[in-house]
Amino acid sequence: MNADEIAAGRARWQARYDAARKREADFTTLSGMPVEPVYGPPEGAAYPGFDRIGWPGEYPYTRGLHPTGYRGRTWTIRQFAGFGNARQTNERYKMILGAGGGGLSVAFDMPTLMGRDSDDPQSLGEVGHCGVAVDSAADMEVLFDGIDLAAVTTSMTISGPAVPVFCMYLVAAERQGADLSTLDGTLQTDIFKEYIAQKEWLFDPEPHLRLIGDLMEYCAREIPRYKPLSVSGYHIREAGSTAAQELAYTLADGFGYVELGLSRGLDVNVFAPGLSFFFDSHVDFFEEIAKFRAARRIWARWLREVYGATSEKALWLRFHTQTAGVSLTAQQPVNNVVRTAVEALAAVLGGTNSLHTNALDETLALPTDESAEIALRTQQVLMEETGVTNVADPLGGSWYVEALTDRIEAEAEEIFARIRALGGEGPHAIGPMTAGILRGIEDGWFTGHIAESAFAYQQALEKGDKKIVGVNCHTGTVAKDLEILRISHEVELEQRRVLAERKTGRDAARARAAVAEMVAVSRTGENMIPAMLDAVRAEATLGEICDALRAEWGVYREPARF
Repeated sequence: MNADEIAAGRARWQARYDAARKREADFTTLSGMPVEPVYGPPEGAAYPGFDRIGWPGEYPYTRGLHPTGYRGRTWTIRQFAGFGNARQTNERYKMILGAGGGGLSVAFDMPTLMGRDSDDPQSLGEVGHCGVAVDSAADMEVLFDGIDLAAVTTSMTISGPAVPVFCMYLVAAERQGADLSTLDGTLQTDIFKEYIAQKEWLFDPEPHLRLIGDLMEYCAREIPRYKPLSVSGYHIREAGSTAAQELAYTLADGFGYVELGLSRGLDVNVFAPGLSFFFDSHVDFFEEIAKFRAARRIWARWLREVYGATSEKALWLRFHTQTAGVSLTAQQPVNNVVRTAVEALAAVLGGTNSLHTNALDETLALPTDESAEIALRTQQVLMEETGVTNVADPLGGSWYVEALTDRIEAEAEEIFARIRALGGEGPHAIGPMTAGILRGIEDGWFTGHIAESAFAYQQALEKGDKKIVGVNCHTGTVAKDLEILRISHEVELEQRRVLAERKTGRDAARARAAVAEMVAVSRTGENMIPAMLDAVRAEATLGEICDALRAEWGVYREPARF
Protein backbone atom coordinates (compact mmCIF):
# COMPACT_ATOMS: atom_id res chain seq x y z
CA MET A 1 0.00 0.00 0.00
CA ASN A 2 1.15 3.53 -0.65
CA ALA A 3 1.39 6.20 2.03
CA ASP A 4 -1.95 7.82 1.14
CA GLU A 5 -3.83 4.53 1.41
CA ILE A 6 -2.24 3.79 4.77
CA ALA A 7 -3.11 7.27 6.03
CA ALA A 8 -6.72 6.83 4.90
CA GLY A 9 -6.90 3.52 6.74
CA ARG A 10 -5.51 5.06 9.91
CA ALA A 11 -8.12 7.80 9.70
CA ARG A 12 -10.92 5.24 9.34
CA TRP A 13 -9.58 3.33 12.32
CA GLN A 14 -9.26 6.51 14.39
CA ALA A 15 -12.88 7.48 13.73
CA ARG A 16 -14.12 4.07 14.80
CA TYR A 17 -11.85 4.02 17.82
CA ASP A 18 -13.03 7.46 18.95
CA ALA A 19 -16.67 6.40 18.62
CA ALA A 20 -16.22 3.12 20.55
CA ARG A 21 -16.63 2.60 24.26
CA LYS A 22 -13.40 2.14 26.21
CA ARG A 23 -12.75 0.72 29.65
CA GLU A 24 -11.88 3.03 32.51
CA ALA A 25 -8.24 2.02 32.90
CA ASP A 26 -4.68 3.32 33.02
CA PHE A 27 -3.29 2.77 29.52
CA THR A 28 0.34 3.49 30.37
CA THR A 29 3.43 1.36 30.97
CA LEU A 30 4.49 0.37 34.46
CA SER A 31 6.77 3.43 34.45
CA GLY A 32 3.89 5.72 33.49
CA MET A 33 4.75 6.10 29.81
CA PRO A 34 1.63 6.65 27.66
CA VAL A 35 1.12 4.14 24.85
CA GLU A 36 -0.97 4.41 21.70
CA PRO A 37 -3.96 2.08 21.26
CA VAL A 38 -2.44 0.72 18.02
CA TYR A 39 0.76 1.07 16.06
CA GLY A 40 1.36 1.02 12.32
CA PRO A 41 3.77 2.21 9.65
CA PRO A 42 5.41 5.62 10.27
CA GLU A 43 3.51 8.59 8.92
CA GLY A 44 4.24 9.07 5.22
CA ALA A 45 5.70 5.58 4.77
CA ALA A 46 4.59 3.02 2.22
CA TYR A 47 4.25 -0.63 3.23
CA PRO A 48 3.74 -3.18 0.43
CA GLY A 49 1.08 -5.72 1.38
CA PHE A 50 -0.22 -3.74 4.36
CA ASP A 51 -3.77 -4.45 3.20
CA ARG A 52 -3.24 -8.02 4.48
CA ILE A 53 -2.33 -6.64 7.94
CA GLY A 54 -4.57 -3.59 8.16
CA TRP A 55 -6.05 -1.99 11.25
CA PRO A 56 -7.95 -3.51 14.19
CA GLY A 57 -11.66 -3.75 13.57
CA GLU A 58 -11.29 -3.64 9.78
CA TYR A 59 -11.34 -6.33 7.11
CA PRO A 60 -9.53 -8.74 6.92
CA TYR A 61 -9.40 -8.57 10.76
CA THR A 62 -5.83 -9.87 10.97
CA ARG A 63 -5.29 -7.49 13.88
CA GLY A 64 -8.55 -8.16 15.70
CA LEU A 65 -12.28 -7.71 15.42
CA HIS A 66 -12.61 -4.41 17.28
CA PRO A 67 -10.85 -1.07 16.77
CA THR A 68 -10.22 -0.80 20.52
CA GLY A 69 -8.60 -4.20 21.01
CA TYR A 70 -8.73 -5.06 24.71
CA ARG A 71 -9.11 -1.38 25.60
CA GLY A 72 -12.80 -1.80 24.85
CA ARG A 73 -13.29 -5.13 26.57
CA THR A 74 -10.81 -7.69 27.82
CA TRP A 75 -11.12 -11.36 26.99
CA THR A 76 -13.58 -13.43 29.04
CA ILE A 77 -11.95 -15.59 31.69
CA ARG A 78 -13.82 -18.84 31.12
CA GLN A 79 -12.46 -21.66 33.26
CA PHE A 80 -13.37 -25.20 32.17
CA ALA A 81 -14.60 -27.24 35.12
CA GLY A 82 -16.65 -30.27 35.96
CA PHE A 83 -16.18 -33.29 38.18
CA GLY A 84 -18.17 -35.69 40.31
CA ASN A 85 -21.84 -34.84 40.54
CA ALA A 86 -23.73 -31.64 39.77
CA ARG A 87 -23.63 -30.42 43.38
CA GLN A 88 -19.83 -30.70 43.61
CA THR A 89 -19.32 -28.92 40.30
CA ASN A 90 -21.80 -26.21 41.29
CA GLU A 91 -19.58 -25.44 44.29
CA ARG A 92 -16.52 -25.15 42.01
CA TYR A 93 -18.44 -22.81 39.67
CA LYS A 94 -19.35 -20.54 42.55
CA MET A 95 -15.69 -20.49 43.60
CA ILE A 96 -14.60 -19.54 40.05
CA LEU A 97 -17.21 -16.79 39.75
CA GLY A 98 -16.44 -15.51 43.24
CA ALA A 99 -12.73 -15.34 42.40
CA GLY A 100 -13.33 -13.20 39.33
CA GLY A 101 -14.13 -15.65 36.53
CA GLY A 102 -16.28 -14.09 33.85
CA GLY A 103 -18.02 -17.16 32.42
CA LEU A 104 -18.48 -20.87 32.92
CA SER A 105 -17.39 -23.79 30.75
CA VAL A 106 -18.84 -27.21 31.51
CA ALA A 107 -16.75 -30.38 31.36
CA PHE A 108 -18.90 -33.53 31.20
CA ASP A 109 -17.92 -37.03 32.22
CA MET A 110 -17.40 -39.78 29.64
CA PRO A 111 -20.86 -41.40 29.98
CA THR A 112 -22.51 -38.04 29.35
CA LEU A 113 -20.21 -37.35 26.39
CA MET A 114 -21.28 -40.69 24.92
CA GLY A 115 -25.00 -40.14 25.56
CA ARG A 116 -25.30 -42.75 28.31
CA ASP A 117 -26.92 -42.58 31.73
CA SER A 118 -24.95 -43.17 34.90
CA ASP A 119 -26.72 -46.50 35.46
CA ASP A 120 -25.77 -47.84 32.02
CA PRO A 121 -23.44 -50.88 32.35
CA GLN A 122 -20.99 -49.17 30.00
CA SER A 123 -20.74 -46.25 32.44
CA LEU A 124 -19.33 -48.39 35.24
CA GLY A 125 -16.24 -46.80 36.78
CA GLU A 126 -16.45 -43.63 34.68
CA VAL A 127 -19.18 -41.61 36.39
CA GLY A 128 -17.91 -38.18 37.42
CA HIS A 129 -14.28 -38.93 36.65
CA CYS A 130 -13.36 -36.67 33.72
CA GLY A 131 -16.20 -34.19 34.18
CA VAL A 132 -19.63 -33.82 35.72
CA ALA A 133 -22.33 -36.46 35.37
CA VAL A 134 -25.57 -35.13 33.84
CA ASP A 135 -28.42 -37.59 33.35
CA SER A 136 -31.43 -35.30 33.13
CA ALA A 137 -32.73 -31.75 33.38
CA ALA A 138 -32.83 -32.22 37.16
CA ASP A 139 -29.03 -32.56 37.19
CA MET A 140 -28.73 -29.42 35.09
CA GLU A 141 -30.89 -27.57 37.64
CA VAL A 142 -28.52 -28.59 40.43
CA LEU A 143 -25.47 -27.77 38.31
CA PHE A 144 -26.57 -24.14 37.99
CA ASP A 145 -28.35 -23.77 41.34
CA GLY A 146 -27.87 -20.21 42.58
CA ILE A 147 -26.27 -19.15 39.27
CA ASP A 148 -28.41 -16.88 37.11
CA LEU A 149 -28.25 -18.39 33.62
CA ALA A 150 -29.71 -15.20 32.17
CA ALA A 151 -26.71 -13.26 33.51
CA VAL A 152 -23.80 -15.68 32.97
CA THR A 153 -22.48 -16.89 29.63
CA THR A 154 -22.07 -20.64 29.65
CA SER A 155 -20.05 -22.83 27.32
CA MET A 156 -20.66 -26.57 27.14
CA THR A 157 -17.98 -28.83 25.69
CA ILE A 158 -19.96 -31.72 24.25
CA SER A 159 -20.67 -32.78 20.67
CA GLY A 160 -22.29 -36.20 20.14
CA PRO A 161 -25.27 -35.67 22.49
CA ALA A 162 -24.93 -31.88 22.43
CA VAL A 163 -28.51 -31.22 21.32
CA PRO A 164 -30.33 -33.12 24.11
CA VAL A 165 -27.89 -31.71 26.69
CA PHE A 166 -28.62 -28.23 25.36
CA CYS A 167 -32.33 -28.93 25.75
CA MET A 168 -31.67 -29.80 29.40
CA TYR A 169 -29.85 -26.49 29.81
CA LEU A 170 -32.84 -24.65 28.31
CA VAL A 171 -35.27 -26.45 30.61
CA ALA A 172 -33.10 -25.62 33.63
CA ALA A 173 -33.15 -21.96 32.55
CA GLU A 174 -36.94 -22.13 32.11
CA ARG A 175 -37.28 -23.44 35.65
CA GLN A 176 -35.22 -20.47 36.88
CA GLY A 177 -37.73 -18.20 35.16
CA ALA A 178 -35.27 -17.00 32.53
CA ASP A 179 -36.35 -15.54 29.20
CA LEU A 180 -34.77 -18.09 26.87
CA SER A 181 -34.49 -15.59 24.03
CA THR A 182 -31.89 -13.65 26.06
CA LEU A 183 -29.58 -16.56 26.89
CA ASP A 184 -25.98 -16.22 25.82
CA GLY A 185 -23.28 -18.85 25.58
CA THR A 186 -21.79 -21.51 23.36
CA LEU A 187 -22.47 -25.16 22.66
CA GLN A 188 -19.70 -27.14 21.01
CA THR A 189 -21.82 -29.47 18.82
CA ASP A 190 -18.90 -29.94 16.37
CA ILE A 191 -19.35 -33.52 15.18
CA PHE A 192 -16.80 -33.33 12.38
CA LYS A 193 -13.90 -33.07 14.82
CA GLU A 194 -15.18 -36.14 16.65
CA TYR A 195 -14.71 -38.28 13.54
CA ILE A 196 -11.39 -36.54 12.84
CA ALA A 197 -9.84 -36.62 16.30
CA GLN A 198 -11.78 -37.14 19.53
CA LYS A 199 -13.99 -40.16 18.65
CA GLU A 200 -17.05 -39.26 20.77
CA TRP A 201 -19.85 -39.77 18.25
CA LEU A 202 -23.24 -41.51 18.43
CA PHE A 203 -24.51 -41.98 14.87
CA ASP A 204 -23.33 -41.78 11.28
CA PRO A 205 -22.44 -38.24 10.17
CA GLU A 206 -25.70 -37.57 8.32
CA PRO A 207 -28.07 -37.91 11.34
CA HIS A 208 -25.72 -35.76 13.39
CA LEU A 209 -25.82 -33.10 10.67
CA ARG A 210 -29.63 -33.31 10.69
CA LEU A 211 -29.64 -32.46 14.41
CA ILE A 212 -27.05 -29.71 13.99
CA GLY A 213 -29.05 -28.13 11.17
CA ASP A 214 -32.19 -28.21 13.34
CA LEU A 215 -30.26 -26.59 16.19
CA MET A 216 -28.90 -23.85 13.94
CA GLU A 217 -32.40 -23.06 12.70
CA TYR A 218 -33.87 -23.09 16.20
CA CYS A 219 -31.24 -20.83 17.74
CA ALA A 220 -31.33 -18.36 14.84
CA ARG A 221 -35.08 -18.08 15.31
CA GLU A 222 -35.55 -18.39 19.09
CA ILE A 223 -32.23 -17.69 20.89
CA PRO A 224 -30.34 -15.28 18.64
CA ARG A 225 -27.51 -14.46 21.07
CA TYR A 226 -26.64 -18.10 21.72
CA LYS A 227 -23.90 -19.69 19.60
CA PRO A 228 -25.03 -23.22 18.73
CA LEU A 229 -21.71 -24.32 17.23
CA SER A 230 -18.16 -23.96 18.53
CA VAL A 231 -15.98 -25.45 15.83
CA SER A 232 -13.13 -27.09 17.68
CA GLY A 233 -9.52 -27.32 16.66
CA TYR A 234 -8.43 -27.98 20.21
CA HIS A 235 -8.94 -31.73 20.06
CA ILE A 236 -7.37 -31.92 16.61
CA ARG A 237 -4.19 -30.32 17.96
CA GLU A 238 -4.23 -32.45 21.10
CA ALA A 239 -4.40 -35.54 18.86
CA GLY A 240 -1.03 -34.57 17.37
CA SER A 241 -1.65 -32.25 14.42
CA THR A 242 0.60 -29.37 13.46
CA ALA A 243 -0.52 -25.78 13.94
CA ALA A 244 -1.34 -25.44 10.23
CA GLN A 245 -3.33 -28.70 10.24
CA GLU A 246 -5.26 -27.59 13.32
CA LEU A 247 -6.12 -24.31 11.65
CA ALA A 248 -7.01 -25.80 8.26
CA TYR A 249 -9.06 -28.76 9.48
CA THR A 250 -10.95 -26.53 11.92
CA LEU A 251 -11.77 -23.81 9.42
CA ALA A 252 -12.70 -26.44 6.82
CA ASP A 253 -15.15 -27.88 9.35
CA GLY A 254 -16.49 -24.37 9.88
CA PHE A 255 -16.98 -23.94 6.14
CA GLY A 256 -18.84 -27.27 6.18
CA TYR A 257 -21.27 -25.92 8.77
CA VAL A 258 -21.70 -22.75 6.71
CA GLU A 259 -22.65 -24.97 3.78
CA LEU A 260 -25.06 -26.85 6.06
CA GLY A 261 -26.77 -23.61 7.05
CA LEU A 262 -27.00 -22.47 3.44
CA SER A 263 -28.46 -25.84 2.43
CA ARG A 264 -31.23 -25.23 5.00
CA GLY A 265 -32.07 -21.93 3.33
CA LEU A 266 -30.67 -19.86 6.20
CA ASP A 267 -29.23 -16.40 5.58
CA VAL A 268 -25.47 -16.53 6.06
CA ASN A 269 -25.54 -13.02 7.51
CA VAL A 270 -27.92 -14.27 10.21
CA PHE A 271 -26.50 -17.67 11.15
CA ALA A 272 -22.75 -17.16 10.61
CA PRO A 273 -22.42 -14.86 13.66
CA GLY A 274 -23.68 -17.84 15.69
CA LEU A 275 -20.60 -19.87 14.77
CA SER A 276 -17.62 -19.61 17.08
CA PHE A 277 -14.30 -21.43 17.29
CA PHE A 278 -12.20 -23.18 19.92
CA PHE A 279 -8.44 -23.37 19.45
CA ASP A 280 -5.46 -24.84 21.25
CA SER A 281 -2.65 -22.53 22.33
CA HIS A 282 0.53 -24.59 22.32
CA VAL A 283 3.95 -23.72 23.67
CA ASP A 284 5.58 -22.42 20.44
CA PHE A 285 4.84 -18.81 21.26
CA PHE A 286 5.11 -17.02 17.91
CA GLU A 287 3.63 -19.86 15.86
CA GLU A 288 0.48 -19.75 17.94
CA ILE A 289 0.12 -15.97 17.64
CA ALA A 290 0.51 -16.26 13.87
CA LYS A 291 -2.06 -19.07 13.74
CA PHE A 292 -4.73 -16.96 15.46
CA ARG A 293 -4.07 -13.95 13.24
CA ALA A 294 -4.21 -16.11 10.09
CA ALA A 295 -7.46 -17.71 11.26
CA ARG A 296 -9.31 -14.39 11.37
CA ARG A 297 -8.01 -13.37 7.95
CA ILE A 298 -8.89 -16.66 6.25
CA TRP A 299 -12.38 -16.84 7.74
CA ALA A 300 -13.26 -13.29 6.74
CA ARG A 301 -12.05 -13.77 3.18
CA TRP A 302 -13.84 -17.10 2.63
CA LEU A 303 -17.10 -15.91 4.17
CA ARG A 304 -17.11 -12.86 1.92
CA GLU A 305 -15.69 -14.25 -1.30
CA VAL A 306 -16.89 -17.87 -1.26
CA TYR A 307 -20.09 -17.84 0.79
CA GLY A 308 -21.37 -14.35 0.02
CA ALA A 309 -21.57 -12.84 3.50
CA THR A 310 -21.94 -9.08 3.50
CA SER A 311 -22.46 -8.12 7.15
CA GLU A 312 -19.42 -7.37 9.27
CA LYS A 313 -20.39 -9.74 12.09
CA ALA A 314 -20.77 -12.63 9.65
CA LEU A 315 -17.10 -12.14 8.71
CA TRP A 316 -15.87 -12.16 12.30
CA LEU A 317 -14.10 -15.24 13.58
CA ARG A 318 -14.74 -15.28 17.31
CA PHE A 319 -12.73 -17.83 19.22
CA HIS A 320 -12.13 -19.31 22.64
CA THR A 321 -8.70 -20.64 23.50
CA GLN A 322 -7.52 -23.28 25.93
CA THR A 323 -3.88 -23.74 26.78
CA ALA A 324 -2.41 -27.02 25.54
CA GLY A 325 -3.20 -29.95 27.78
CA VAL A 326 -0.89 -32.12 25.70
CA SER A 327 2.06 -29.85 26.60
CA LEU A 328 1.68 -30.56 30.31
CA THR A 329 3.98 -33.12 31.90
CA ALA A 330 3.62 -35.50 34.82
CA GLN A 331 7.34 -35.01 35.45
CA GLN A 332 8.08 -31.80 37.39
CA PRO A 333 4.43 -30.70 37.12
CA VAL A 334 5.10 -27.27 38.66
CA ASN A 335 6.79 -26.41 35.35
CA ASN A 336 3.31 -26.59 33.85
CA VAL A 337 2.51 -23.22 35.43
CA VAL A 338 5.21 -21.66 33.24
CA ARG A 339 4.05 -23.47 30.10
CA THR A 340 0.46 -22.40 30.71
CA ALA A 341 1.43 -18.77 31.26
CA VAL A 342 3.39 -18.68 27.98
CA GLU A 343 0.53 -20.33 26.09
CA ALA A 344 -2.02 -17.97 27.63
CA LEU A 345 0.09 -14.95 26.67
CA ALA A 346 0.26 -16.22 23.08
CA ALA A 347 -3.54 -16.52 23.00
CA VAL A 348 -3.92 -12.98 24.31
CA LEU A 349 -1.41 -11.50 21.86
CA GLY A 350 -3.26 -13.41 19.14
CA GLY A 351 -6.50 -11.68 20.15
CA THR A 352 -8.54 -14.45 21.77
CA ASN A 353 -12.08 -13.57 22.84
CA SER A 354 -12.11 -15.91 25.83
CA LEU A 355 -9.55 -18.11 27.53
CA HIS A 356 -9.18 -21.15 29.76
CA THR A 357 -5.87 -21.80 31.46
CA ASN A 358 -5.05 -25.38 32.39
CA ALA A 359 -4.09 -26.31 35.93
CA LEU A 360 -0.64 -27.64 36.73
CA ASP A 361 -1.95 -31.05 37.89
CA GLU A 362 -4.32 -31.81 35.00
CA THR A 363 -1.97 -34.37 33.48
CA LEU A 364 -2.36 -36.36 36.72
CA ALA A 365 -5.97 -35.80 37.73
CA LEU A 366 -8.78 -33.28 37.78
CA PRO A 367 -7.61 -29.95 39.25
CA THR A 368 -7.68 -29.33 42.97
CA ASP A 369 -9.18 -26.08 44.24
CA GLU A 370 -5.67 -24.69 44.76
CA SER A 371 -4.40 -25.56 41.28
CA ALA A 372 -7.62 -24.24 39.71
CA GLU A 373 -7.08 -20.95 41.54
CA ILE A 374 -3.48 -20.72 40.26
CA ALA A 375 -4.76 -21.25 36.71
CA LEU A 376 -7.32 -18.48 37.18
CA ARG A 377 -4.75 -16.13 38.72
CA THR A 378 -2.47 -16.72 35.71
CA GLN A 379 -5.03 -15.00 33.51
CA GLN A 380 -5.62 -12.25 36.02
CA VAL A 381 -1.90 -11.47 36.26
CA LEU A 382 -1.75 -11.20 32.46
CA MET A 383 -4.84 -9.00 32.41
CA GLU A 384 -4.04 -6.69 35.33
CA GLU A 385 -0.24 -6.48 35.58
CA THR A 386 1.49 -6.96 32.22
CA GLY A 387 0.11 -4.15 30.07
CA VAL A 388 -0.88 -6.52 27.26
CA THR A 389 -4.39 -5.05 27.17
CA ASN A 390 -3.14 -1.56 26.34
CA VAL A 391 -2.33 -1.99 22.65
CA ALA A 392 -4.21 -3.87 19.94
CA ASP A 393 -2.12 -6.50 18.12
CA PRO A 394 1.19 -5.23 19.53
CA LEU A 395 3.20 -7.65 17.37
CA GLY A 396 1.55 -6.53 14.13
CA GLY A 397 4.19 -5.53 11.59
CA SER A 398 6.86 -7.76 13.11
CA TRP A 399 8.72 -9.29 10.18
CA TYR A 400 8.79 -12.66 11.92
CA VAL A 401 5.16 -12.70 13.00
CA GLU A 402 3.89 -11.48 9.64
CA ALA A 403 6.01 -14.06 7.78
CA LEU A 404 4.69 -16.84 10.04
CA THR A 405 1.13 -15.60 9.60
CA ASP A 406 1.50 -15.68 5.81
CA ARG A 407 3.16 -19.12 5.89
CA ILE A 408 0.46 -20.72 8.03
CA GLU A 409 -2.24 -19.14 5.87
CA ALA A 410 -0.63 -20.52 2.71
CA GLU A 411 -0.35 -24.02 4.20
CA ALA A 412 -4.00 -23.87 5.25
CA GLU A 413 -5.10 -22.87 1.75
CA GLU A 414 -3.21 -25.85 0.29
CA ILE A 415 -5.03 -28.15 2.71
CA PHE A 416 -8.44 -26.63 1.84
CA ALA A 417 -7.81 -27.40 -1.83
CA ARG A 418 -6.96 -31.01 -1.04
CA ILE A 419 -10.08 -31.47 1.13
CA ARG A 420 -12.35 -30.07 -1.57
CA ALA A 421 -10.69 -32.35 -4.11
CA LEU A 422 -11.56 -35.37 -1.93
CA GLY A 423 -15.25 -34.62 -2.54
CA GLY A 424 -14.86 -34.87 -6.31
CA GLU A 425 -16.52 -32.84 -9.03
CA GLY A 426 -20.21 -32.39 -9.65
CA PRO A 427 -23.19 -31.55 -7.42
CA HIS A 428 -22.96 -32.14 -3.68
CA ALA A 429 -25.81 -32.70 -1.24
CA ILE A 430 -24.64 -29.92 1.08
CA GLY A 431 -21.52 -28.35 -0.41
CA PRO A 432 -18.06 -29.10 -1.81
CA MET A 433 -16.16 -28.65 1.46
CA THR A 434 -18.67 -30.82 3.31
CA ALA A 435 -18.39 -33.52 0.65
CA GLY A 436 -14.61 -33.50 1.03
CA ILE A 437 -14.80 -33.67 4.82
CA LEU A 438 -17.20 -36.64 4.73
CA ARG A 439 -14.99 -38.46 2.23
CA GLY A 440 -11.91 -37.66 4.30
CA ILE A 441 -13.58 -39.10 7.39
CA GLU A 442 -14.65 -42.25 5.52
CA ASP A 443 -11.18 -42.79 4.05
CA GLY A 444 -9.21 -41.96 7.20
CA TRP A 445 -7.51 -39.06 5.43
CA PHE A 446 -7.59 -36.73 8.45
CA THR A 447 -6.62 -39.30 11.05
CA GLY A 448 -3.80 -40.54 8.84
CA HIS A 449 -2.23 -37.12 8.44
CA ILE A 450 -2.59 -36.34 12.15
CA ALA A 451 -0.94 -39.66 13.01
CA GLU A 452 1.98 -38.87 10.71
CA SER A 453 2.48 -35.47 12.36
CA ALA A 454 2.28 -36.95 15.86
CA PHE A 455 4.79 -39.66 14.93
CA ALA A 456 7.24 -37.13 13.48
CA TYR A 457 7.08 -35.05 16.67
CA GLN A 458 7.58 -38.11 18.86
CA GLN A 459 10.62 -39.10 16.82
CA ALA A 460 12.05 -35.59 17.27
CA LEU A 461 11.59 -35.90 21.04
CA GLU A 462 13.24 -39.29 21.20
CA LYS A 463 16.21 -38.07 19.15
CA GLY A 464 16.50 -35.00 21.37
CA ASP A 465 15.87 -32.58 18.49
CA LYS A 466 12.88 -31.21 20.41
CA LYS A 467 13.18 -30.58 24.14
CA ILE A 468 10.75 -30.88 27.03
CA VAL A 469 12.16 -29.71 30.33
CA GLY A 470 11.92 -32.43 32.96
CA VAL A 471 11.28 -35.13 30.35
CA ASN A 472 14.24 -35.35 27.97
CA CYS A 473 16.42 -32.59 29.45
CA HIS A 474 16.99 -30.97 32.87
CA THR A 475 15.45 -33.97 34.60
CA GLY A 476 16.86 -33.47 38.09
CA THR A 477 14.41 -32.07 40.65
CA VAL A 478 13.85 -31.45 44.35
CA ALA A 479 10.06 -31.26 43.95
CA LYS A 480 7.77 -33.47 45.99
CA ASP A 481 4.73 -35.40 44.76
CA LEU A 482 1.56 -33.35 44.38
CA GLU A 483 -1.63 -33.83 46.33
CA ILE A 484 -4.21 -34.63 43.65
CA LEU A 485 -7.99 -34.68 43.51
CA ARG A 486 -9.48 -38.18 43.58
CA ILE A 487 -13.12 -38.92 42.77
CA SER A 488 -14.60 -41.39 45.22
CA HIS A 489 -16.56 -44.40 43.96
CA GLU A 490 -19.29 -43.12 46.29
CA VAL A 491 -20.00 -40.41 43.70
CA GLU A 492 -21.09 -43.03 41.19
CA LEU A 493 -23.17 -44.93 43.73
CA GLU A 494 -24.91 -41.72 44.80
CA GLN A 495 -25.53 -40.62 41.21
CA ARG A 496 -27.09 -43.98 40.37
CA ARG A 497 -29.24 -43.85 43.51
CA VAL A 498 -30.54 -40.35 42.73
CA LEU A 499 -31.21 -41.33 39.12
CA ALA A 500 -33.23 -44.34 40.25
CA GLU A 501 -35.31 -42.12 42.55
CA ARG A 502 -35.98 -39.66 39.77
CA LYS A 503 -37.07 -42.38 37.39
CA THR A 504 -39.40 -43.79 40.03
CA GLY A 505 -40.83 -40.39 40.93
CA ARG A 506 -41.61 -39.16 37.41
CA ASP A 507 -44.61 -39.87 35.18
CA ALA A 508 -42.96 -42.71 33.24
CA ALA A 509 -45.77 -42.96 30.68
CA ARG A 510 -45.45 -39.28 29.86
CA ALA A 511 -41.68 -39.61 29.42
CA ARG A 512 -42.07 -42.63 27.11
CA ALA A 513 -44.73 -40.89 25.04
CA ALA A 514 -42.59 -37.75 24.68
CA VAL A 515 -39.58 -39.78 23.52
CA ALA A 516 -41.76 -41.69 21.05
CA GLU A 517 -43.09 -38.41 19.66
CA MET A 518 -39.52 -37.14 19.26
CA VAL A 519 -38.66 -40.26 17.24
CA ALA A 520 -41.79 -39.77 15.12
CA VAL A 521 -40.70 -36.20 14.35
CA SER A 522 -37.25 -37.50 13.36
CA ARG A 523 -38.95 -39.38 10.49
CA THR A 524 -40.32 -36.13 9.08
CA GLY A 525 -38.74 -32.93 7.85
CA GLU A 526 -39.84 -31.04 10.96
CA ASN A 527 -37.38 -29.43 13.36
CA MET A 528 -36.67 -31.88 16.19
CA ILE A 529 -35.77 -29.35 18.91
CA PRO A 530 -39.33 -28.63 20.18
CA ALA A 531 -40.10 -32.35 20.49
CA MET A 532 -36.79 -33.01 22.24
CA LEU A 533 -37.50 -30.17 24.66
CA ASP A 534 -40.85 -31.79 25.49
CA ALA A 535 -39.07 -35.08 26.20
CA VAL A 536 -36.65 -33.33 28.53
CA ARG A 537 -39.49 -31.50 30.30
CA ALA A 538 -41.09 -34.91 30.87
CA GLU A 539 -37.84 -35.95 32.67
CA ALA A 540 -36.68 -38.33 29.96
CA THR A 541 -33.02 -39.02 30.60
CA LEU A 542 -30.09 -38.41 28.29
CA GLY A 543 -29.60 -42.14 27.82
CA GLU A 544 -33.26 -42.72 27.00
CA ILE A 545 -33.25 -39.98 24.37
CA CYS A 546 -29.97 -41.09 22.80
CA ASP A 547 -30.88 -44.80 22.91
CA ALA A 548 -34.15 -44.07 21.09
CA LEU A 549 -32.23 -42.23 18.38
CA ARG A 550 -29.60 -44.99 18.19
CA ALA A 551 -32.42 -47.48 17.63
CA GLU A 552 -33.79 -45.27 14.85
CA TRP A 553 -30.55 -44.17 13.17
CA GLY A 554 -28.06 -46.88 14.08
CA VAL A 555 -24.61 -46.54 15.66
CA TYR A 556 -21.52 -45.34 13.81
CA ARG A 557 -18.64 -47.80 13.62
CA GLU A 558 -15.30 -46.45 12.53
CA PRO A 559 -14.00 -48.47 9.58
CA ALA A 560 -10.95 -50.63 10.37
CA ARG A 561 -7.78 -49.38 8.70
CA PHE A 562 -4.41 -51.05 8.45
